[in-house]
Formats: sequence, C-alpha cells, structure tokens
Amino acid sequence: MKPTTDKLTSGKDVYASFRDRKAQEFKAASLSSRDIGKIPDVENPARREACRLDFRAFCEAYQPQTYMLAWSDDHRRVISRIEAAVLRGELFAMAMPRGSGKTSLCETAALWALAYGHRRFVVCIGSEAASAGDMLISIRHEIQEELTPFAGDFPEICYPVARKEGIEQRKLLYAGKPLQVSMTADQIILPAIPSSVSASGILRVAGITGRIRGMKYKRKDGTAARPDLVILDDPQTDESARSPSQCANREATVAGAVLGMAGPGKRIAGVMPCTVIRPNDMADNILSRDKHPEWQGERTKMVYSFPADENLWAEYRTLREDGQRDGSGVDAANEFYALRRDAMDAGSVVAWAARKNEDELSAIQHAMNLRFERGDVAFFSEFQNEPINDRGGEDDLTVEQLAERGIGTERGVIPAWASRITAFVDVQQKLLYWLVAAWGEDFGGCVIDYGTYPDQGEQYFTHSAARRTLARELPGAGVEGAIHEGLGSVALYLLGHEWHSETGAAMRIERCLIDANWQTDLIYEFCRRTQFSPVVMPRWGHQIGNAQWTPNRRPGERAGFKWILRRAKDRTIPHVFVEVDGWKSFVASRLQTPIGDKGALTFFGRGDDHRMLLDHLTSETRSRVEGRHGVTDRWTLKPESQGQNHWWDCLVGAAVAASVQGTTFAAVASAPKQRIRRSLAQMQAEAFAKQGRGVG
Repeated sequence: MKPTTDKLTSGKDVYASFRDRKAQEFKAASLSSRDIGKIPDVENPARREACRLDFRAFCEAYQPQTYMLAWSDDHRRVISRIEAAVLRGELFAMAMPRGSGKTSLCETAALWALAYGHRRFVVCIGSEAASAGDMLISIRHEIQEELTPFAGDFPEICYPVARKEGIEQRKLLYAGKPLQVSMTADQIILPAIPSSVSASGILRVAGITGRIRGMKYKRKDGTAARPDLVILDDPQTDESARSPSQCANREATVAGAVLGMAGPGKRIAGVMPCTVIRPNDMADNILSRDKHPEWQGERTKMVYSFPADENLWAEYRTLREDGQRDGSGVDAANEFYALRRDAMDAGSVVAWAARKNEDELSAIQHAMNLRFERGDVAFFSEFQNEPINDRGGEDDLTVEQLAERGIGTERGVIPAWASRITAFVDVQQKLLYWLVAAWGEDFGGCVIDYGTYPDQGEQYFTHSAARRTLARELPGAGVEGAIHEGLGSVALYLLGHEWHSETGAAMRIERCLIDANWQTDLIYEFCRRTQFSPVVMPRWGHQIGNAQWTPNRRPGERAGFKWILRRAKDRTIPHVFVEVDGWKSFVASRLQTPIGDKGALTFFGRGDDHRMLLDHLTSETRSRVEGRHGVTDRWTLKPESQGQNHWWDCLVGAAVAASVQGTTFAAVASAPKQRIRRSLAQMQAEAFAKQGRGVG
C-alpha cells in the first residue's frame, strides 16, 4: 500500500524540524567553542608596570632565556638608545659585534613597543624579505608560547592567540563579537580586545628592495594605520656592500621610502642594527654623524685595545692550530695561556667580559681565537666595525676571470715557450695537495698538472668530506707515518719521471718545495733522506705582520724577491723562508695579466675543466694594512671558502720555487735589495779577512 500525501508531508516536516534543531545545536556549539570567554587576569601586575617604560627591565623579566649573560657597558648604552627611539620617536643606528645580540634586542624592542602600545604599527625590514621574516617568526614564537612570564602578564595578547591553536582560518569571538587576530607569513595583527593598549597592533616584514613605499593597513573600523616604528635589521648584503651603486640605492631608499612611511607631516621612529662590511658602504655612511646626523649612529667593538705581547699570542696561535690539525685539540694552547695569562692579557680592553665559550678562560682569549679563525678582514669588519679592506674587493680574483685562462694544452704537457718546471706540496692531515707549473724566463707560467694524494677520483670534492684519506689509505700508520709515506708517493710521481714539452723535449722538475709550517721535523727529515733530496726543500711561510718575520739576510744566505734561502741553527739542510702575502699578490697579478702579455699565468685545458681549482684560487681576499714594514697587502680566507685554499698555496709555492731557480720578472728583478745589517764585530772581522787576502 502506498503512503498518502499527508503522511509524506508530515514526515518531511519532522525531518526538517530535526535538521533545524541539529543545525542550531551545532551553531550554538560552534559559537561556544569560538568564543574565548573571559580574558585571564594579569599574573604579575607589578612586574608588568615596572617594565612599561623600562626596556632593559622588560628584556630581563620576559626573555631571561635570551639575555642570560651580564650586560656590558655597550649593551646598557644601546638599550638606552633603543628605549629613546621607541618612546620619543628618535632614529638610532647601531653597529655591534656579530653575536652581541643586536637582532635579539630589536626583536624584543618590537614586542615591547606593541605590547604597551608605545607603537601601533611596527615594520621590520631586512636585506631580503627572508631575513626580515626570521624576525617575525621569532616574535610570533614568543607570543604563541603559553607557559612564559610574558604570556602570564599579557593575557590579552597571548590567550586569544593560544585559542587559535595555530589555525589561521579559525574565527574567534569575544563577548559574542568577531575578534580580529591574525598571524601570517609576513604580518601579525594582535588581538583587538577592547580597552587593551595593544589592540590591533600590527607587525609587518619586508625586504629593503621590495615594496615598502606607501605601506599602510586598513582596520575593520575603517581607520587607516601607517607605520610609526621601523626596524632595519642589517639592511645590506656582502654583495650590495661591494657595489657603490647598490649602496647608494639602499641609502636613498632609507632616506626616502622608509623614513616617509609614516605619511605626510608625521615622523617615524627607527632602529637600525647593522654591520660595516666595507669602507663607505651603506652602514658605514648611515653611522657617520657627519653624513647622517639624524640617525645618531653608534659604533661598538669587541676589543677596544689588543694585548701588547704579540709574540706570546703568536706562540699560542701556533699551538692551537697544530692541535686542531693533528686532532689533539686545544688543550695545549689553553694550558699555555693559563700559565701566561697575566702577560698575555696585559694591555687588552674588551667590551663584554662575559662573552666567551666554555673551553675558553677569558673574553680576550675568545676574541683572539675569533681573529685567528676568521682572519683580519672578517674580524675587523664583523666584530670591530672597522673594515680594513679599503679596496672594496674590486681586485680580488674571481672564478669568471680565471675560467677564461685555459690555453687548451693537454694535462701534463709543457708549453713550448717554458724553460723550467717547479712543484709544491701542501701538507694536510687528511690529504696532500700538489701542483706542477711551467715557467718562461719572463715569469709567464702555466699550471700543467695538480692533484691530491690519495687521489679522490672526483672532479669536485671538499676537504672535510674527502673519502679517501691518508689514514684510510695507510691504516697501519700513524699521522706522521701516513704523511711520510704519502710524501714518498707524491715525490716519486712528480720527480721520478720526465715531463714532455709540446716540442717533444724532455724536462724534469727543477725544484719542489714542501710546506713545513706543520709537521716541521717530519718534513725536514723527509727532504734530507729522500732520493730526490737535491730537488726537494722545506718552505717556511710567514705573513709580513707576523712578529717572527724578519726580512734581514744573514751572511752566507741567498735572497730573492720576498724569500731567503737559509739554514736554521739546528737543521742540516736549508729551507726557503717566504713572505707569503707579497707572493700571493705577485701571483694574483700574473693571473690578472692578459693572455699574450709578458708574465701572464694560464692553465692547461679549458676553464670548465678546473672548477675546484678555481674555487681554491679565489678563496682569499686582499686588503691593505699598515704595519711595521709600511702599508702592504694582507691575504685572508673568505668566510664562505671554508678553508679550501690548498691549491692556491701550491701555485704560490711553485712560483716561489721558480724564483729560487732563477726565473725573474721585471717588477721582481728591479725590487730593492734588502740591506744586510752587520754588527761592528762582523765588519771588523771582514776587514781583517780582506787584509789577509791582500784586498784593499
């Protein structure tokens, strides 16, 4: 029997009534879950009020996990200036040593400014959008944490955020009305709790090269908000700092678009933590009170006065680097410092006494370790805000330039114009790096072969990730034994056969120098006992600024351009004593000489064949420094090179070997000879000797 129409209609009504009731129940449940209810009470009202106008107190009270060490005088001064910028609308640029916490201070300042309503719209601008985004992530994390002093004292900010549970699409209600609160990848809108001083506070991030002009935000009530505090966190990159045009463009952006963000007739507060990378770069100019007095620039340093005793620190450095090379660690260097600490600290003044690592005894030891590890160019830029590279890097060797210097010859083949070949071996604990170069009488040169022992069988690898090492190749030998065996294999390959020219003529390597700055006794012993002892020779390399370097030639020694052939008192064979910075500049000039001109240095094959070699040859940067011997070049590792400079050392060493064998260039041959200093007793002895030989 079919149901009647009345019964069908009655059933639909019942279903509709059930559906509506469930929908209302669901809506009520949804509204109940979305309504955040009453805002919790402030956990510590006295603490919150004490920090309202005291930025330092805010840092200590609400981010103790970030500011664990005692403040330095520089920190206290910078904190005071940041406080003035936020409260009084000033502009403040600060250059602090890397690792001093300047970015953390700025992140905390943004949070402090918004939480108390000192500033309503804060913009963080970085050198790129990604770097500014990192600041937003850090601040967002602080707001989202629930069990912190900040969350307890600022429930009107943190409690609604916690109720969103990280779901941006979740819509919240407060007192039955929609509550605006948002956290996206480039913006934070604080909860719009009525009567809260932080209600609808805005934090936005952007890159300095992005769209920042005319930045504003329209609130739900129709009012337009414009930025009233800008934080420019390291607004330049290494690349932009090297480019005068990019520096000028970014400087103009700050003066125009950034400072104009507040709108017509309004003044914006600003804080700019920065690092001076190059002289006259954007940061250097902004910090200058002559060029930009409006920014009230402040420079701080890690070290205000360096230790007086350079010799003790040179010994310490040698011990430390030897321990790092052979794997024994830095205990010997630390013990050396502990026993001589008073003498080694004398004359030093450091900014932050609390800054040191767990394995270091003092802040000055930490600073000197950084200087030794990073090199002077990086250290004086990143930690002293006094860059010493006044060339701006414009004459550094580049991969693009060197890639054009291949002449198409086969590996191992000597160009027809070359008259001699030399080699150099760089000794490392894992590998031995070697290089062979051919030279003409005008010091034109060509790299004809290079490699490592053990051979890696790869066109590109990093030293740290090398798979075939001396230890693995010779598992039964210790460090010294493995190096000795490796040197024997390299010497046999380099010196045990003839090399052939394009003309078919046979030649042998005339001189092979071996790096003796590490494992000195082992290198001397190898050079003395090897069957190739007439050809191999230890090489000692020193920088001109090293306290142990002396250019004076002793009687009976032979000298050339920035090298001396001498014999140490306790050695039976001579070594070559070299001023390496001068030779690096000389070889760099050969690599920058146009091919075809006198003195040009080239490579076998094509540029694409030498990607790893070219990375080694461009691993260092040149700067001008003034020391005991006047203004000179100083070569230091670029931070990004990760110590991959071994074939660069090899090429420079091979050039020194050619000079020792008699190869000259006009600039070298005409270099002023070093004056031999003699004592009165020596001069009298020479006079008597001349009289005995019947001379004058």
